[in-house]
Amino acid sequence: MSKSGDLKARKAAAVPNGVGTRGIYAAKAENSEIWDVDGRRYIDFAAGIAVVNTGHRHPRVMEAVALQAQAFAHTCFHVASYEIYVRLAERLNALAPGDFAKKTLFLNSGAEAVENAIKIARYHTKRSAVIAFSGGFHGRTLMTMALTGKVMPYKRGFGPFPAEVYHAEFPQPYRGISTETALADLDRLFHGDVDPKSVAAIIIEPVQGEGGFNVAPVEFMRALRRLCDEHGIVLIADEVQGGVARTGKMFSIEHAGVVPDLITVAKGLGGGFPISAVTGRATIMDAAHPGGLGGTYGGNPISIAAAHAVLDVIEAEGLCQRAASVGDKMRTRLLTLAKEFPCIGDVRGLGAMIAFELVKDPVTKIPDAEGTAAILANAEKRGLILLSCGTSANVVRLLSPLTIPDSVLSEGLDMLAAAVRDTYGQESKRAVA
Repeated sequence: MSKSGDLKARKAAAVPNGVGTRGIYAAKAENSEIWDVDGRRYIDFAAGIAVVNTGHRHPRVMEAVALQAQAFAHTCFHVASYEIYVRLAERLNALAPGDFAKKTLFLNSGAEAVENAIKIARYHTKRSAVIAFSGGFHGRTLMTMALTGKVMPYKRGFGPFPAEVYHAEFPQPYRGISTETALADLDRLFHGDVDPKSVAAIIIEPVQGEGGFNVAPVEFMRALRRLCDEHGIVLIADEVQGGVARTGKMFSIEHAGVVPDLITVAKGLGGGFPISAVTGRATIMDAAHPGGLGGTYGGNPISIAAAHAVLDVIEAEGLCQRAASVGDKMRTRLLTLAKEFPCIGDVRGLGAMIAFELVKDPVTKIPDAEGTAAILANAEKRGLILLSCGTSANVVRLLSPLTIPDSVLSEGLDMLAAAVRDTYGQESKRAVA
């Protein structure tokens, strides 16, 4: 039996079924490549789900972590504070959009950041209702599951969920949901389900992650800002997957020119080390009483040091610009492939956060979840790691590290094209005029 096969059997015996895995057991990783325990090489188009935007084991990140480990690994910021936490807060405050005073809180995961953003918004407004969007993903804790607009695999069987969470339509032009339709649904919500004066926050991913890489139109984001201003609602931008240079901007909401009140960030911020943050208006962030926010490991020194290095790398290596370049190459290849295979119904995303949607028929647009799963399996056989997403599990997302060399990127895109051909075959091809 191979080492991977042995580990798969051990995992089945020791780890709960609910912890889904792909069957790849990593032995080492470098930049945009992973080698498994059997020595097989993979090109990584997942980046740990948009975590290693700066690549696996970036030298500056690893050096910063090693240096911090020589000083101390943990004191708990509430017990014995440290300068690097304060300095990282200062850096995020400066990077976040908005010409006003800001403050930042550090935590451990994206879900924890979202939980705290909701807590802060509720404390500040003295209201309890929250509005999220269909297809949105915000985490797997009870509160964040309630906010998430995707049942499988995240919500089924785990209820009941916290009350006073409402969902509105997210614009999806490919699926016939326009900005006008989505805004009308919000209006319906305000007239039929919840008084806007009872709403503490509206939380939105400017580019949905698990929902299928749907990009919120600029006019929709601007309308949300106006609605929040009109009704005194806190606008929260969930940048957990779309932030930290992934879309070609530090925060994906910057593409719309809209300033949120609070921003949640995680994943790419730590370069592989667990850290998240809530950054926002100081007047809102200061609402809670001392001791109301925080946690034992929040802002762990090792992760804080890694985050400083990540921000340094983004600036020094121009990773926002690099994200745009990587994304252009991905989009160009996918659009070419879509002319060959009409099953690719839509190509969308921002920067290096690109996806394509698979359909059984370009007219009916029936989701093709089976074909999507087959593409992932065929890509893996060829040595390419891909992820799916979408509420119907029919979207393939491309999330390579932003530091991926052009040669490796091209090799990975070749593997992807071959995987699509493996899946749909010559007999199902037909050129699109």
